[in-house]
Amino acid sequence: MIQNNSLEDTGLRQAWETVMRVVYPIKDAEQTLPLYAIDWTRPHIAKTTLDARIDTRQVSLESMNQSTLQRMIRNSGFSNEVSCNEFDVKGRTSIALKNHGHVSCCTFFNAFPASYWRRWTGVKTVRFGVSVQGNAKISIFRSTGRGLIYPVAERVVTASESAMSIDMDIPMSGLMDGGYFWFDAESLDGTVTIADAIWSVPFEDRTTRRSTSMSIAIATFNRASYCMNQLRTIAEDSALRNRLDTVYCTDQGNDLVKDREGFAEVSAKLGTQLTYIQQSNLGGSGGFSRGMYETVKAGSSDYILLLDDDAVSEPESILRAIQFADYTIRPLLVGGGMLHLDNRTMLYTQGERINQQRMWMQPSKGLEYNHDFSMEPLRDSPDRHQRIDEDFNGWWMCLIPITVVEKVGLSIPAFIKFDDIEYGLRAKNAGFPTVCLPGVAVWHQAWHDKDPARSWEEYFTERNRWITALLTYPDRPPRMLMETLYTDASLGLRFIYSAMALHHMALKDILRGPQYFVDCLPAKLSEIRKFRANYPDAQAADSIEAFPEPAGEIEPLRSHPSTMKRIYISAIKLIIKSFISNVDPNTALRPDGIIPAQDATWTWSAFDHVNSALVTTADGNGVAWLKRDNKRFRKNMREGYRLARRILRNWKKLSAQYRSHDIASMETWARIFENR
Repeated sequence: MIQNNSLEDTGLRQAWETVMRVVYPIKDAEQTLPLYAIDWTRPHIAKTTLDARIDTRQVSLESMNQSTLQRMIRNSGFSNEVSCNEFDVKGRTSIALKNHGHVSCCTFFNAFPASYWRRWTGVKTVRFGVSVQGNAKISIFRSTGRGLIYPVAERVVTASESAMSIDMDIPMSGLMDGGYFWFDAESLDGTVTIADAIWSVPFEDRTTRRSTSMSIAIATFNRASYCMNQLRTIAEDSALRNRLDTVYCTDQGNDLVKDREGFAEVSAKLGTQLTYIQQSNLGGSGGFSRGMYETVKAGSSDYILLLDDDAVSEPESILRAIQFADYTIRPLLVGGGMLHLDNRTMLYTQGERINQQRMWMQPSKGLEYNHDFSMEPLRDSPDRHQRIDEDFNGWWMCLIPITVVEKVGLSIPAFIKFDDIEYGLRAKNAGFPTVCLPGVAVWHQAWHDKDPARSWEEYFTERNRWITALLTYPDRPPRMLMETLYTDASLGLRFIYSAMALHHMALKDILRGPQYFVDCLPAKLSEIRKFRANYPDAQAADSIEAFPEPAGEIEPLRSHPSTMKRIYISAIKLIIKSFISNVDPNTALRPDGIIPAQDATWTWSAFDHVNSALVTTADGNGVAWLKRDNKRFRKNMREGYRLARRILRNWKKLSAQYRSHDIASMETWARIFENR
């Protein structure tokens, strides 16, 4: 939205564009409201915010007396659950403050990410505008990258009869390391309506002066109901559709979206803005690449937004992503964070890096995964105010300029896993960084009810992890030998021998070269499933009654806290024992006990002193009888070492083969799509 307003300090007429509306939830507000607005509380400044040296001091619990421990617990109690009682949501862009109510929009979705605009755009001034009816005080605050908070501007409004619109201009200074802008509103007397709050920037700072548009790529496989919800959300948002060319919905399943009740209605509403495509299952990389491919061919969009079929979108996030991209000094990928679908105020991640030695993802700048804004609001979380840089963004939501696609290509034909990571690294190396913009996110099912190691997915994780390393680091390989041995040992100590075998299949397939990598895409999944089904750990039943009665009870891990050093020592002892002893799985007459998924998923400690156990699946729908097989463990460890060493000896040659093969080009994908 473009508006002409007068600059107070110059009196000149200037066009301003709204780049972020302050919005509130209409659906599921009881679960998500703390992400949008909260009751005002006095900010708490952590001592580390004032003096970073505090974090360099070691804490020794052994030397701490009871009084010191109790004081530490008391002092940590300020981050109780936030409240949202002093205001009511009246509409998508309006709230009503109760008498003497006090609200803060220093929240995930409604704090303006000023430091990101300062870093990546040429904007020097931002304007806040709002409509107020009633007697109120509107206060603008800013923060720094350290989380320190300063008042910027204040306006007392007396507008009992009719609403009054106010504007305040804020310079973009002191934001290089981080910081947000936001507004708080306080009722001075009676009910106050706060409506149509917006953040605007000068239109002249736009990189392109013409109107831009985007297409959206959704890849779906037998998640028809989720995909329908995604299409409805897009169809019902007029502001979003004003920037939309086409939604490319690529259906790769047999539970088809087009057969769902309501599809005809949504299709009619979207009209030419929906292109429904059916193709064989080529995984997420094939579905998203189809949308990217069709968008480039159509030639009408400036951006392509990759959007997961089972994500729940905040439509305003999509608009913010494209509005930010319009102002960036150079083309870049604009990603969105991932919020938990089953705990709606918890942010799983807002930007990730790749650990170049382990070839594995980690949070940016030392931030932790899983931050709950209902317990630790943004204003009391100084680490969340720093500006962070990323290597990639998950493809639950990622906006990519078409100029980037034309330069670096489409996704690698990975089926699933690491396609988004590899693309982000490839784009970054070509000069197109990824920015995971705060205030932009989707809700997505979290990973805690999944265990890829106990599914066919483990093949793709291992294969694509290595191929990403080959494509990204041609001259110096990451520490992949140690990672292979570590991962294989972890799987073997948990008796998941099928996953070890899938690892070795993946390494053998990498050695077959890039043409096989492309050609095997359509059929590899069925081959993997058939191969894995031969292993006992892959044969799950839907009832514990399908197995003999366990001999006893296995002590839960949480009853035995330990240091990482002791855990690793325990693992080394288990590995040595597995190499020198012989336990025949055929001698197990009944399980030693039952190990719940939460103890079996990530650590081998639960399997210490156990030769067989019933282990439940991560989703809680099945159970398998896992048995120790030392002979198979030794054979698999040697095989993993042999294959990893072979790849590393031929690293530069293999890397050159994969990098020169154009596995992500439009032409390669055109041949894949023609055959499907």
